[in-house]
Amino acid sequence: MEPCFLTAAEAASAIRAGTLTSEALLRSCIARIEARDPVVKAWLYLDKAKAIATARELDKRPPMGPLHGLPIGVKDMIDTADMPTTYNSPVFQDYRPARDAACVAVARYSGAVILGKTDTVEFAAAGRRAATRNPKNPAHTPGGSSSGSGAAVGDRQVQLAFGTQTGGSHIRPASFNGIYGMKPTWGTVSREGAKQYANMLDTIGWYGRSVADLALVGSAFRLHDVGEIGIPSVAGLRVAICRTPFWDQIEPAGAAALEIASKRLEKAGAKLIDLTLPPAFDGMFEAQNTIMMAEGRASFLDVALEFGERLHVDFHDRVNNKLEITPENLLAAYNLAAGCRRAFEALYADFDVVLTPAAPGEAPEGTYNTGNHIFNAMWTLLHVPCLGIPCTTGPTGLPVGVQIVAPRYGDARLLALGEAMAPIIDEETALYAVAA
Repeated sequence: MEPCFLTAAEAASAIRAGTLTSEALLRSCIARIEARDPVVKAWLYLDKAKAIATARELDKRPPMGPLHGLPIGVKDMIDTADMPTTYNSPVFQDYRPARDAACVAVARYSGAVILGKTDTVEFAAAGRRAATRNPKNPAHTPGGSSSGSGAAVGDRQVQLAFGTQTGGSHIRPASFNGIYGMKPTWGTVSREGAKQYANMLDTIGWYGRSVADLALVGSAFRLHDVGEIGIPSVAGLRVAICRTPFWDQIEPAGAAALEIASKRLEKAGAKLIDLTLPPAFDGMFEAQNTIMMAEGRASFLDVALEFGERLHVDFHDRVNNKLEITPENLLAAYNLAAGCRRAFEALYADFDVVLTPAAPGEAPEGTYNTGNHIFNAMWTLLHVPCLGIPCTTGPTGLPVGVQIVAPRYGDARLLALGEAMAPIIDEETALYAVAA
């Protein structure tokens, strides 16, 4: 097997054992990029020579941390000191930050090789879409705004990549690209050096090809108790099936994925519980949108004033409060979210984990429509950790995933649950385990 096809956890283990070098891994990933990226278009910037030189240097050193020798892609609205950060915006094509974003610095000092910058929706918000195509079918979107990161990991061009989520920009592309995604508890990973959209919502996450990959990155960020919690048995696990108040927006492929995942877990001995959220949760999608647009008004004011008509009209619409959001509207949204956070966590006395859709269905056709965040927005606003798991394929053969959700700061427990549940939910992982 070419090293680029290894998961991050497998590659890390091989590097530690001395059976694989970081340089060999980087060269394999670069060869994959050269072969595939003319179609997939996941990357906005690559410095292949520097990545290989960095890997060669790491091969001379003792392990720096859990990500030692592993390549990682960085969504191009996250600052990198040695690479441009363009935000996929025509007005920032020459921007060179002076410092790494905090998440990039953590990865670098944990031994990762920063391979390059991945394409994104402009400012991870609106305006220009990424040029990236879905690696499973280039006629379809990879999702957004973490378009390039999701596609690069899904196409085996890199083991790991950073994404971000303000509405559904991280977990939804995980579903569309058939990969694993971790959106940690809001605030557990520093957002310093990442372009702000909505302070109350923005969360930095990461993609991998297994739950073990996600846990590896979680350990680098020192998420509380990661690696310290035992993997539970699925038999007897109380799994709450949450169709959410927005079930009328589900597509047949999304409904089928949730049903398939539920039946696989039930067959493995899990106890399924139907979870209907209290009526207050009906307003959470609107509340998330209100907060996102209102806080975006402040986040994009400076660039609107600086660049005027050169900046996409989407950002002027936010700055000029096109939706006419009042302070009373915003306060009501904040208050609803605060109440629902407490109410959601109180429900956990009755179950161990929530299983819910990660996206309405398969990735839409075209690249402009990056997908609907209706099944992500509420969880983002609740500030809870979410873990995207591949499940099945839809009628056109594109991936459809699900997500599991835990209470705030239950990230380590969620990763342990994911380790137990993923081999059952993920059709491909289950087949691989049987073959092995």
